[in-house]
Order: sequence, then C-alpha cells, then structure tokens
Amino acid sequence: MHKKSICFIFSLAAAGFLFFGNPVTAVAAGKLDTETSGVTSILSSGQLTDDEYISLANQAKGAFMGYTNIGIADVETGNLNVRAAGSKESKLVGKLPKDAACEVLDFTEDGWAHITSGEVEGYVSTDYLLTGPDARVKAKGLVSTVAVANTDGLNIRENPDTTAPVVSQILKGEELEFVEKLDNGWVKVSIDGDEAYVKEEFVEISDSLPTAVTMTELLYGQGVSDIRVEICEYAKQFIGNPYVWGGTSLTKGADCSGFVMSVFKKYGVKLSHSSRAQANEGTKISISELKPGDLIFYSNGSSINHVAIYIGGGQIVHASSPKTGIRINKYNYRNPVKAVRVLYD
Repeated sequence: MHKKSICFIFSLAAAGFLFFGNPVTAVAAGKLDTETSGVTSILSSGQLTDDEYISLANQAKGAFMGYTNIGIADVETGNLNVRAAGSKESKLVGKLPKDAACEVLDFTEDGWAHITSGEVEGYVSTDYLLTGPDARVKAKGLVSTVAVANTDGLNIRENPDTTAPVVSQILKGEELEFVEKLDNGWVKVSIDGDEAYVKEEFVEISDSLPTAVTMTELLYGQGVSDIRVEICEYAKQFIGNPYVWGGTSLTKGADCSGFVMSVFKKYGVKLSHSSRAQANEGTKISISELKPGDLIFYSNGSSINHVAIYIGGGQIVHASSPKTGIRINKYNYRNPVKAVRVLYD
C-alpha cells in the first residue's frame, strides 16, 4: 500500500470512520454507526482510489433514495430471514431477498441488526447484511426504474391506444417494470415479463430498490389442512430464486407454470407445464373461495398467461419475470381471472 493510502487510512481512523474488527462492537450503547461496518471492507479491497474512499465515507452520512442508513441483503442465493427478535429461534416475520434494501435502525451487541423494509420490521443477522459505504456502492447498481400506479383500476393495454384491448388492471401503488416513455403520452411497461402500455398521466416514474416481503404464517390446526400448510411453506422456500423461461427447476430457474408444476409434483399432484392447461386441470372455484394451496390465474386480455399459488393472507407466491424471479405479491396485484382447486382434502 502506498504512503498516501496509509496516511488516508489513519485520517479516517482519527475521524472515527475506520474500525478493524467486528463492526457490531463499534456500536456503543445502541448508537447506530453504519460507517464502521462498511469502510473496513472497501479499504481492504484495494479497488478504490483515495478520493473514492473519501467520497464513500461522506456518502455514508447522508440519505440515499429515502434511506438514512441503508442496508443490503448480502446472500449468495435465496433470502435473508427477518425475525421478530434477534435470535435464530425467534418467529420468522419476513424475508429480505438477495440484494433487497432495508433501513437499519440499530445494532445489537450479539450480531443482529434491527431493520425495516417495505411493510416488514424485525431483526436480521449482520453476517449477511451490507451497511455503510459497502451498501451504497451495491445499491447504486441495483436501482431500477418503475412505473407506480397513481389510481385504482389502472388499465394496462396491449398497445398504446385507448381503444386497444386491456391486458390487465392494477391497484394504486402497485409497481410495473418500466421499459420506456413514448412521445405520445404512453409508457411501455413489463408485467410478469410481457410488454404492455399505460397512460403516462396515471403513473409516477421513479427509481426503486427491492424490499422485504411479509411472510404469511400458516399454522397446523388452524382450519387449514396439513397438506396445504406443507405445500405453501415448501413453495416459499424458493423465494428469490431465478425465473427461467421453460424452466422447471425450483433452484436453478422456472417459469410460472414450471414453478407450480414442480411444487405440486413433490406432493403427488401431476400438472401440465402450461398455465393455460393448468387452468383446466382442477375444479373451478370463485376468488372468494380461495384457500392456501389453490391456484390463481391471470390473463393477457385474450387468454390465460400466468399462474400463481395462493398462500393465504391475500398473498401469492409465483415465478414472476426474469427480472424479479420467484416472489410474493398480493393476489390482486393485477386482476385475477380464474381460480382452480387441485387439492381435495
């Protein structure tokens, strides 16, 4: 390391930015100090110039995309568990998918961070959480542009024309993947991997970071059969895994019908590898009759093109798109067109 870098490191240490060791122990009396948990690894990597070091240390003090002290889930695959308290035995209240963002509220002395993300509040292990400048650097590469509906029942159309067929409708506050803004007052978006269009005046274009998902907990003996509980809990294990067109692997990648087919295969239920076919491979039920483990379908306006598993609490788990992978959504994040029961318990 050259002399300038050594001098700079001592300057950071004197300023209170640098701590060699467990970053959690640098937090005294519950005081949050996100700088200490990020600068150490960035400096030791040797990949940044002195000016970049200084810039990152300064950035760690301010807000970023609405986060005062941003944290990023640093897991190889899958999700970072969010628990009700700082203990592995504590109740699971949510999952922070790989690269998802959170607000770090505080650190405990035994390796846990108190966080909020989306609608989830709880504790995550600091072993798998980037904070400080490390989180800033990571977050900048994760920002995506979304179109957020500013009205209920927003029509998503097949073409940029008010006379074009309606592909689906979404609720106020739901996000669509932004593709591009057109010159004629329309916005091209992607919904579960399919391109469609919305009127620009009914959406807000903004930058976004992925956040945690609330886990609907199904308990045995609470009016839901054991097999339904098992299927839903099994399906949720794969949240965060990739979407692959034509795939059936729950770990390496599956499309929407491949995901559903592979989940139910484990429990002896044979389904086709096609959402349109699966819609006819059970008993049709009304949306109001949905139970955890039932299938719910969505269309592109003319035919069924997407399937998900209802997991209770108004939520579904599904292989959504190449960008978002296997995820949880509200069942009515877009308007469902059919529900089917393939379990007879």
